[in-house]
Amino acid sequence: MTDLSLTTGTVVRPGDDDWDSARAFHSGIGEPTVIVRASTVDDVRAALRYAASERLDVMVRGGGHSAWGAVPGGVTLDLDALDEVRVEGSLVHVGGGATWGAVARILAEHGLGVSSGDTASVGVGGLTLGGGIGWMVRAWGLAADQLVGAQVVTARGDVLEVDAEAHPDLWWALRGGGGNFGVVTRFDFRAHPLEHVVFATLGVTGDARPVLRTLRDTMRDAPRELTMTYMDIPAMDPNAPAGATVTAVWIGDDEEAARAALAPLLAVDGVSETELGVRAYPDILMDMPAADPDQPMPGFVGGNTLLGELTDEAIDRLAAFREANAASVLFLRSLGGAFGDVAQDETAFPARHATWFAMAGAFDVPGLVDDGNRPLIQAEWDAIEALGAALYGNFTPSTDPGLVTRMYGPEAMARLAAVKRQYDPQNLFCRNHNIAPA
Repeated sequence: MTDLSLTTGTVVRPGDDDWDSARAFHSGIGEPTVIVRASTVDDVRAALRYAASERLDVMVRGGGHSAWGAVPGGVTLDLDALDEVRVEGSLVHVGGGATWGAVARILAEHGLGVSSGDTASVGVGGLTLGGGIGWMVRAWGLAADQLVGAQVVTARGDVLEVDAEAHPDLWWALRGGGGNFGVVTRFDFRAHPLEHVVFATLGVTGDARPVLRTLRDTMRDAPRELTMTYMDIPAMDPNAPAGATVTAVWIGDDEEAARAALAPLLAVDGVSETELGVRAYPDILMDMPAADPDQPMPGFVGGNTLLGELTDEAIDRLAAFREANAASVLFLRSLGGAFGDVAQDETAFPARHATWFAMAGAFDVPGLVDDGNRPLIQAEWDAIEALGAALYGNFTPSTDPGLVTRMYGPEAMARLAAVKRQYDPQNLFCRNHNIAPA
């Protein structure tokens, strides 16, 4: 047995006074064997040596939004204290435990931005390693596309500085392959000038189909400064008003240009302007409340997919899914632009030809979903997913180990498995959409 002694971090075990607070994460309550709150890179190395000696799986926790935090047992490696953000010109060094809201606020002080997720409390690590679709995806690509280097602690405890020239195989896998290959204790991003954005919300009533067709046609030739989403949610949560909306973000402060880009949508019956104005980028990131243990979220029957094209068939099926299931959600986000500029084999992220991300699912609420209609709902979703090219791992609440085969093609899976064999042959990092060592 390896002694679990840390430099400045702490170890929390069941029965300790702070156990209950330590095992709570944003999306639920964990039941790990032990929690290591790392404060230094040496703490991370000590935790990995201990986990390997005790044959314990490792779950790395940053923002705490991952469903994998609820899987019992193993070592939870909490990186919350490794949250430093350091700006050197346009180069930004971000600790592995930082959250995107904090990063956005610090970068805003320098007139800079990095395309991140939509939620302030989401961890930089999990989002980036899984790819990272965000508001500037069409202008700057994924969060992983803005990465220029990383400090990685491997399963053996080696500390590697990784970039396109140093350990290029690992560099490829880190950008879209998830947390399978080591603990990233520092991310190095190339930031972009960003003073303001124009943020707009359009209310939508009536049939979704003409709205979605117009949204698709508008984005086909839209400037890369513009990204849009469509969301339709049920009346389930007072923090999220029910109904359908289109949300748009335009990089810069040109309200006139943003309004002109939205004009085709505003001409559709049932679409109206709710909000349009110049905002600071950190202010448009959502604040998602943490999970309430007394009111757990219901299950989710559905999924997501990266669509090469948002065809009329896809629109019809997505709209019909939402109409047929009262307690369901429908979400779409525009891609293309810089996202598609990256060659497919340059990173591990799938489906670079995709122009839309789509997600739909019914909440498994008693009285609305039961054993009789649950398979029918899943079959409806499966027919939609069959139109797409790949699943986006960051946007699924499921810990089904079989999902990983729907995230990557055979060539990418083989390449990822080879990298996994080199850097984590014992599969220490398996609390994720796991790539088994070749």
